[in-house]
Amino acid sequence: MNEVLFQRTGLIGKVILNRPAAINALTHRMVLEIEDVLRKWAIDDGIQVVVLTGAGERGLCAGADILAIYRDAVVGGASTRDFWRDEFRLDALIARYPKPFVAVMDGLVMGGGIGLSAHASHRVVTERTRMAFPETGLGLVPDVGSTWLLANAPGELGIHAALTGVRLDAGDVLELGMADAFVDSGKVGWLVDELTLIQAGEDTAAAVESCLQEVSVPGPGSALSGDRGWIDACYSGVPAEEIVPRLLSAEDLRAEEAAKQILLKSPSCVKVALESIRRARSMTGLEKVLEQEFQVSLRCLAAPDLIEGLRSQVIDKDRNAVWVPASLGEVTRETVQSYFTPVHDGFAVNEL
Repeated sequence: MNEVLFQRTGLIGKVILNRPAAINALTHRMVLEIEDVLRKWAIDDGIQVVVLTGAGERGLCAGADILAIYRDAVVGGASTRDFWRDEFRLDALIARYPKPFVAVMDGLVMGGGIGLSAHASHRVVTERTRMAFPETGLGLVPDVGSTWLLANAPGELGIHAALTGVRLDAGDVLELGMADAFVDSGKVGWLVDELTLIQAGEDTAAAVESCLQEVSVPGPGSALSGDRGWIDACYSGVPAEEIVPRLLSAEDLRAEEAAKQILLKSPSCVKVALESIRRARSMTGLEKVLEQEFQVSLRCLAAPDLIEGLRSQVIDKDRNAVWVPASLGEVTRETVQSYFTPVHDGFAVNEL
């Protein structure tokens, strides 16, 4: 079975992630195939719009092949490094794609799925959309350009999402600025059909906008938006070890739960994620952030918390990770800074 399907209908090029049993989790081969086709379609006058969807009912994409990353980390291999390098370059390509790119973020969207969709020019969520950033509980830090998206979310919502791994619904995704339109899942097929009717000579971008306006409706409200008061107050301008006490003293059950969730994550990755997002706020664009994320990801790959996090969450599923260091207070500033030390392997997305 082909892991990605590529179809041409009218002036539309369809990319369909096709591993429904794995919620369309990305493999290296899928990344390479998508990049190859997108580069060809970018200069093909017969393709004017790209539409990304996922096969099955469960989601667009649940991330990467976690088992493959675990096995590679255990043996100290290079396949994960190569996968991330090519995946991040694909994300950069999508962000600067020269033609309208419509990503349908239906169902579960995490990790690599965010990279493929949240940088697109037109991002659609449905009532079934569920997005999360679970990386700090796996011994990782949000990547695929996520720290850029989180850095540009309103107030401290992005930091809250990254440090807690809270699951976001369509209203939250819209509030964070990671989607543009809300469409009922039953209307997605109609939307794609309408896009296939775009004619040569039309203003393609305007035609795509018209299709989206015709089918989209106001999105649901965001629960996170209503929590902005304590979120902004607790996360703003302090180190991670001070965020938890602030949350516990906020006199809000949701803030208390956020503190509990942070304390379950890798202390090192919580601190590095916080630093990554704050650094991203002052960066000039997505490509520079992707380069930073690549360096951080390689440092995570070499650290003990990645193997332990994947073991506890994915392999043994005991949900009882033993992190090293074990607490936020034990993670020194020097340790955090070491994650941002460049790894000299020649990676630079802005050279493409």
